[in-house]
Amino acid sequence: MALQNTAGGTGMPKFIKGMEDVAPFYQGFIFDLWGCVHDGVKPFAGTAEVLFEMKRAHRKVWLLSNAPRRAQAVAHFLADMGIAEDGYAGIMTSGEAVWHALKDKYVVEWGRRCLHIGTTSDRALYGGLGMELVDDIAQADMIVCTGMDDGVSDPAHYNDVLKEGAARGVPMICANPDRIVHVGEKLIICPGTQADMYAALNGKVVFFGKPYREVYRSCLDGLGVEKVLAVGDGMPTDIAGAAAAGLDSVLITSGIHRDDVPQGPAADGGEDAGVEGFLRSWPVRPDYLLEHLRW
Repeated sequence: MALQNTAGGTGMPKFIKGMEDVAPFYQGFIFDLWGCVHDGVKPFAGTAEVLFEMKRAHRKVWLLSNAPRRAQAVAHFLADMGIAEDGYAGIMTSGEAVWHALKDKYVVEWGRRCLHIGTTSDRALYGGLGMELVDDIAQADMIVCTGMDDGVSDPAHYNDVLKEGAARGVPMICANPDRIVHVGEKLIICPGTQADMYAALNGKVVFFGKPYREVYRSCLDGLGVEKVLAVGDGMPTDIAGAAAAGLDSVLITSGIHRDDVPQGPAADGGEDAGVEGFLRSWPVRPDYLLEHLRW
């Protein structure tokens, strides 16, 4: 399916009360997960109703996550939260995109030896690829970053290995372009942070996930409808990605920008002015603003 070419407005986004306000105008929806559908621990209060009503209205919902894990692993994670697979049409993740890119391209071009940066559980990403995980950057053909190692909270922990990798010309795959994410109320550093550090050292970085067009193409192909609305809480990922794919978008204001953007319109226009100040610092704008995902 061809990418749409309708987004990119410059005016003030419209505040909506819920997805019911926009559902009649779109055939398909792409929902971000973290910060939109769930908080990393549990679904938000309105999630179940939105998915139910979308299904009842014969609207297709595709879930799109920057999680550095295979799509089926994320589906199992959602099921454990109470979000069953029959509640949405499909799911795409940055990890899924990485797995296919490794299989079809990078293992052949770069080699099989990989220095993994991320938790032990994230190593399941390499299943079926025949790759060799190494601990020494001097032995690595590539770096794959899925997050922070177990027990590590400071990105500076990686300064030395990133400097050596960049000096050796070892390419990095960033399996999640997010810089931060909220897990409940806790702020967690994401792989995009280490990737930025590597790029600043003139290291080669290949990103997978939002805001890059390929993951949107996969979602649109899966949805198979003409008019699609993207919903997410991140300006540099969800909203920028939607704009690049030519999609209209909804910014969930209670997500990662919760401390920067006023929550809801004010009768005196004061909060509108605050939102305008927030949006002025970004090169793209959403079409709609919604405090929480709700019907």
